[in-house]
Amino acid sequence: MRYRTIGDGRSSFDVSTLCLGTMFMGTRTDEATSFAILDRFVEAGGTFIDTANNYNAWIGGYGRDSEDVIGRWLASRGIRDELKLATKLGAAKKDPALPLSNTPPTNYQGLSAEVIDREAHESLRHLGVDHIDVLYGHVDDRDTALAETVGAFGALQAEGVVGITGISNVAVWRVVEAREEAIRQGIAPYGLVQQQYSFVHPAPKIGRLNYVTPELLDYADSTGVDGRPPLAVAAYSPLHQGALTRTDKPLFGGIDHPTTHARIRLLHEVARDVGATPNQVALAWLLGAEVPVIPVVGASSMAQLEEILGAAELDLGADVRERLDAEGVEQLVA
Repeated sequence: MRYRTIGDGRSSFDVSTLCLGTMFMGTRTDEATSFAILDRFVEAGGTFIDTANNYNAWIGGYGRDSEDVIGRWLASRGIRDELKLATKLGAAKKDPALPLSNTPPTNYQGLSAEVIDREAHESLRHLGVDHIDVLYGHVDDRDTALAETVGAFGALQAEGVVGITGISNVAVWRVVEAREEAIRQGIAPYGLVQQQYSFVHPAPKIGRLNYVTPELLDYADSTGVDGRPPLAVAAYSPLHQGALTRTDKPLFGGIDHPTTHARIRLLHEVARDVGATPNQVALAWLLGAEVPVIPVVGASSMAQLEEILGAAELDLGADVRERLDAEGVEQLVA
């Protein structure tokens, strides 16, 4: 395992460069298997674990299933101080009687000061911890003033129950404005942005704001200097939920276009040439990029976890990266 430092200009700590996503723990992944995956991740040197307060409410869970599994696992292992925990808030149902919706009229709790304070303290209780290392706003909330949202995160930091704050599923300009607002308020700005990102990219579309963009990476790369506190980028669904290797998995979110199919073919060719799996190459491509990101990768079996761990120290040579990043990849569809 390898490690990197994340921070916000005031707080900083090291995390494993692979972050274990736990979305299905407690629902699709039973508790015994979840415990085994968590144990093996830590045994392999993993220190960064990611969850949320609303996972799998859409498939019969109650939202905090994975937080509760992690809480019980932590209580039984006694290794809280060895780990960095991230959770998210703001995307649970505002009205429990209505379906969760990300299109107007949305049914998200949002990022008001009241929601942030209440839901953060509920996460502390479900995780069984006295502090959360990274707390994200799960989905940007344009109906609440940025000053209120940013100030509420800062209040949790001042209370000592949150380390670094972050935001997910957000436009780049909103990240910049939120960080500037934090500086105006004299509090630490967001230190992490978590967006969807993988070796395949969606077709451009106005309003598609949940993907990592070159602009976001360029902005993150410009930080960590005087007057510009650091900002790291984390990537969810870096394996596109299995679609890089399984034809029965859908290419969702604007990904299903000819260039994607060409890139997946290329990914498989490169994997054969370097003696790794396509998933391992896809993760190594993210980890070793010019602006590296932190993949948030879930596993529902030990076999899946072992494959993921195999990418932690896989270095792609310059010639391999050039091949994967070739400007003319889209011409392969011809």
